[in-house]
Amino acid sequence: MSVSLDLWPIGNCQVSALIDTAGKLVWGCVPRVDGDPFFSALLGGDEPASGLWAIDLEDRVETSQSYLRNTPILVTRHRDANGGEIEIVDFCPYFQRNGRTYRPVAFARIVRPIAGSPRIRVRLRPTCGWGSECGINVGGSNHIRYLSGAITMRLTTSAPIGLVAEERAFRLERAQHFFLGPDESFGGNLAETVEQMLDATAAEWREWVRGLATPVEWQDVVIRSAITLKLCQHEETGAIVAALTTSIPEHAGSQRNWDYRYCWIRDAYYTVQALNRLGALDVLEGYLAYLRNIVDNARGGHIQPLYGVLGEATLHERIAEDLPGYRGMGPVRVGNAAYSQVQHDAYGQIVLSNTQGFLDQRLLRISGVADFEALEKVGERAWALFDKPDAGLWELRTRQSVHTYSAAMCWAACDRLGNAAQALGLDERASFWGQRAADIRERIEQAAWRPDSERMSATFSGDDLDASVIQLLDLRFLAPYDPRFVSTLEAIEQGLRRGSHMLRYATEDDFGLPETAFNVCTFWLIEALYLTGRSDEARALYEEMLTRRTQAGLLSEDIDPVSGELWGNYPQTYSLVGLINCAVLLSKPWNSVR
Repeated sequence: MSVSLDLWPIGNCQVSALIDTAGKLVWGCVPRVDGDPFFSALLGGDEPASGLWAIDLEDRVETSQSYLRNTPILVTRHRDANGGEIEIVDFCPYFQRNGRTYRPVAFARIVRPIAGSPRIRVRLRPTCGWGSECGINVGGSNHIRYLSGAITMRLTTSAPIGLVAEERAFRLERAQHFFLGPDESFGGNLAETVEQMLDATAAEWREWVRGLATPVEWQDVVIRSAITLKLCQHEETGAIVAALTTSIPEHAGSQRNWDYRYCWIRDAYYTVQALNRLGALDVLEGYLAYLRNIVDNARGGHIQPLYGVLGEATLHERIAEDLPGYRGMGPVRVGNAAYSQVQHDAYGQIVLSNTQGFLDQRLLRISGVADFEALEKVGERAWALFDKPDAGLWELRTRQSVHTYSAAMCWAACDRLGNAAQALGLDERASFWGQRAADIRERIEQAAWRPDSERMSATFSGDDLDASVIQLLDLRFLAPYDPRFVSTLEAIEQGLRRGSHMLRYATEDDFGLPETAFNVCTFWLIEALYLTGRSDEARALYEEMLTRRTQAGLLSEDIDPVSGELWGNYPQTYSLVGLINCAVLLSKPWNSVR
């Protein structure tokens, strides 16, 4: 098995799975995205024997893969040396049923003979308890039970159950259906029901895509990124995870292996910002409900950088010893100790995410005075902490500084609270928060600007280069043609740009010097280039970034600026946000093609 990040996500906003270029399910957790990996082969080293679900075609010589149009339903076609051909359709059921969304902890597969006399072998080898073998019980004539502590799963199939259980090859003469879900009887005719689920799931996703306000150019890029961002939302609560995986290293042997299957306030803000530009209000509404609970539970106090998908505040970090890691490059981490860090930018991101709720008349629930008063408590924290040290958005674990990005986010919290107050007709509160924003701005401009080097420093205490300072443009803290921004951008390019890619920073951190570029920083650069009048450069760089995507049309967190190899957790919301935002910004308007 060749391990790489060329993977195809499927999912239903409850569970998800990643499928490799041979059509094997190699990653997928139950009963939700932050659960125990039932499919763990992605972190099982170079040649994992378990943690996978393969449907192998004997004498396979060729494979092709593609999604059904405007869905996360994957079709894999295998052809053998004798002209035999099969088609495998993979999806997680997702549709409206009985007045609610049906999104079970389930994976469905349909295998169809297309040509010749193909022979297949099914290998379903799940893991339980982070890499250990599951207990297996073959029951009845059409199902196998897989026993684990988290949830017992049942495979129901029309294929010969004995041949599946013993992994024996057999001729595929008619379509076979597989439904892997909770340990309960499958009601109705399996084949008919799974086919109906397929049709309903395809229709549900296509209807969702139909509501997106896509740009005229790069529609395929935007649609695929938007679908995948939606897969990163745990729809039950509205939480948005940073990625579907854990512990894919930032570069070979780096030890920078983190669990991203949680809701970072920062990452989720960027996600809803991008999807808002496409009109995907359902994701925003779900996330705002999640945020209201986070704010309520904080009771006006500390906001963590991240939470569990159910709003859990404690995410203890540990090592899963039974999994060797991606390409054997452990450790495999479960949980994330960053939950205990101090990161003041979260206050701004909470307010920024909520501001639309006071202004957008399309929303089912318009935010009111009570919501504003709750957010004011967040604003008070931003005001109190904007010039205090924190770990910064890159979550340094061993040192703190007063970070310009965090301070600017606190400024944005106060500034946008003023906007919300205006929308509610609360003139006194609008003036109050406007004055606080002005005071923070004055302090940032004085403390972060370095007249000698003519740039905004990433910290108040030094003269540091960091790509995050580019975000002063997106926050509307600095205008594109402000001389301070132009000279800062020039300095960041000179210090952090590596060919077509941008580093976050180029100084040593807790793990030494970074070796890979951070994809979203390149997209921030593209936005800045365009907005400062360098539109041809911006377009060329965006087109180049598109060539870095996987076959599925997606990106991970990091990229080797020399080899172009993708690293880091996948698919990564930051990177997909960049794909969307830049397409919207750079595309010619619809009225130019009508």
